[in-house]
Amino acid sequence: MNVLKIEQINPMALPKLDYLTAMGIQSWQQRQSAALPDAQPTENLISLCTTAAHCTACSLHKTRTQTVFGAGNPDADLMIISDAPGFYEDQKGEPFAGQAGQLLNLMLRAIGLDRSAVYITTLLKCRLPDNRDPLIEEINQCSAFLTKQIALIQPKVLLVFGQVAAQQLLNTQTPLEQLRGKSYTYGRQNIPLIVTYHPAHLLLNPRDKRNAWQDLRMLIIY
Repeated sequence: MNVLKIEQINPMALPKLDYLTAMGIQSWQQRQSAALPDAQPTENLISLCTTAAHCTACSLHKTRTQTVFGAGNPDADLMIISDAPGFYEDQKGEPFAGQAGQLLNLMLRAIGLDRSAVYITTLLKCRLPDNRDPLIEEINQCSAFLTKQIALIQPKVLLVFGQVAAQQLLNTQTPLEQLRGKSYTYGRQNIPLIVTYHPAHLLLNPRDKRNAWQDLRMLIIY
């Protein structure tokens, strides 16, 4: 399986590839969600997006401007997942619309990818007031949309930004610092999953950019 083929990688950005050997992959059990049934072949992202846009399952629908469902290539090999939309995403209706989005674009270019080649979404589809942490009931109500998105897109690798999304997908309470730097698998399909810092975190903590770069380079082996 070659998601990010070697010819897609910018040789100037990655001067050394010899250290990339096969990495041990630790398997985690996918967290089950009963809010939505398993995806059917006839369903598509458009109808799922419409369902999400009219969702009132939790109180977040009262404060959102609009839902932020996802954007990008529905046939993408790489699917990027973050915790929740912020102010700019809530205004525009697309994930990574502000400065964090600009940094994401640079991060993708550094590994030879354009934003249009990947699919980007969030665990929660509504902005959290004052960018607070999500409540467990909000996660439980919303995570089924992400489960179905993954089933519809069938990516070959998942890149997860942020602790909340990572813990949900891996069904763990392990802190982000201990999750990053390793490779996991998700779901019955054993989709490779890599965890790293959210670009918004990197804007506030530039010292962590070096570690994030190491995480991104792990994508090359898929």
